[in-house]
Amino acid sequence: MSAAASEPTIRHPVPSLDSPEVAAARTLAQDFTELLRRSPVGALLRSDDLDHRFVATVDNLGRSSAPSSLWPVEPAKDRFEVADSGGMESVAPDNGLRYLPFVEALEKVDLHEAIRMYVWHYPSLQRQYEELGFPGHYFNDRFVQVLDQLLATPEPLAPPQVHLPRFQAAAPSRPWVLYEFDDPDLRALSAGQRLLVRMGLANERRVKRRLAELRRLLASSPADQEAIREARNQEYQASAQAPSGATP
Repeated sequence: MSAAASEPTIRHPVPSLDSPEVAAARTLAQDFTELLRRSPVGALLRSDDLDHRFVATVDNLGRSSAPSSLWPVEPAKDRFEVADSGGMESVAPDNGLRYLPFVEALEKVDLHEAIRMYVWHYPSLQRQYEELGFPGHYFNDRFVQVLDQLLATPEPLAPPQVHLPRFQAAAPSRPWVLYEFDDPDLRALSAGQRLLVRMGLANERRVKRRLAELRRLLASSPADQEAIREARNQEYQASAQAPSGATP
């Protein structure tokens, strides 16, 4: 098999930059902080090794487990709440309140600006993805794949029943993070899909509306991609020409 034949097909290419050296002057953490500056979620941003956190979390959301220690933001405050009815536990109706700051931040963020930022930092994100253990694979294709999976998450009309697994040894200090769905079909969902279901139906639908728009932008047409590339390159040129010490 030739080297060309072994290369994976890129389904959703990210537009390249005319001036990647200018992009390197800013970090993903700086741009994320700016993007979320008016949101309380901005204070929960984990800026250390953010490129790796972002790539690892996107990939893990499409798998069976997404460790919160790798998330780019702190987990939701307070504990996961359940309601008891006749000895059966289900996700509490008010549990969705824990996730409201994240849902509202996603609704308010400028997705077009987020995509321009994503394009700016894509070379670094691609390197992180390959270093994660996927050499020769294209991160943006994986991102779109995970978004498609999240958008296909089922929407239980009633709060799902849950239970804590049996502990062979002493119970962990935060046992509520280990609640499982009684329904085996829900248990079989990916980590990201299970998280959406735990948020509650209203939050799930709000998040999916924004994810659908994000997916459209990530998999945009060549003409849309060229417009994004041109707009970002103009910003790079302005940054490169800014006086020393000026904030880009």
